Amino acid sequence: MPPLAGTAEAGGSLADFIWFRTGGPAEWLVRPADTADLARFLAALDPAVPVLPVGVGSNLIVRDGGVPGVVVRLPKAFARVVAEPGNRVRAGGAAMGITVASAARDAGIAGMEFLRGIPGTVGGAVRMNAGAYGRDASNILVEATLVLRDGSVERWEAEKLGYTYRHSDVPAGAVVVEALFQGTPGDPKEIGAEMDRIAAEREASQPLRSRTGGSTFKNPHGHKAWQLIDEAGCRGLRRGDAQVSEKHTNFLLNLDKASSADIEALGEEVRAKVKAKSGVELEWEIQRVGVSA
Repeated sequence: MPPLAGTAEAGGSLADFIWFRTGGPAEWLVRPADTADLARFLAALDPAVPVLPVGVGSNLIVRDGGVPGVVVRLPKAFARVVAEPGNRVRAGGAAMGITVASAARDAGIAGMEFLRGIPGTVGGAVRMNAGAYGRDASNILVEATLVLRDGSVERWEAEKLGYTYRHSDVPAGAVVVEALFQGTPGDPKEIGAEMDRIAAEREASQPLRSRTGGSTFKNPHGHKAWQLIDEAGCRGLRRGDAQVSEKHTNFLLNLDKASSADIEALGEEVRAKVKAKSGVELEWEIQRVGVSA
């Protein structure tokens, strides 16, 4: 491994923080000290070594054989959030959605309330164009700062990210270290009330206190994934300790000792049942990474 001011841990556990609490280790789990440290490290790293950025793993299945190469996890130094003039909020890649929404509320900036409903990091939200309650990252992003796989640091305007539904053109191995979001003037009380409404709606409709991976499948055009799954008779379907949530059928759960293989196989079973019932092919929204055991 190239020199690093941060930490590099061989065989670092991912199951310790991935929401499902399953999966094998990273070959190397790297936590850089700052952007310059990450840039130097990636520039010196053999180009053949794969690099995977991981936030809090709220929309991720790590396969049981672990992840070859380097997994980059940004530490708290990358979680700074600051309101700026012009109804803008600048956030580090490791900042949580709720932190950004709260900072915007306190500064009287509207339009970022939906981030209260996204349980991941800014880096993950920018990369996958995360969304909830009718809005997504593409609606508010001005620009993002990326450290590319070759160690170069670039600032990309939102247009360059090629946003579509739950997709961006962030290159493989690139790490989103910062984002600048644009809102509109608003009343902190009204913004706070909307955030509270989103929180209550999530609590009522989603299995938030379970080991889960968030929304499993993308909503196909003209359909709701959960409805197709329900109509295919999959509510409560189990494979070992992996289960389709009875509360919200587009969530998979680890009830106790499910393996990542159990969870992924259950997802594929759901896809097959939905295809047979409705003819619709569900696409995974959860990112599945690593190798099978």
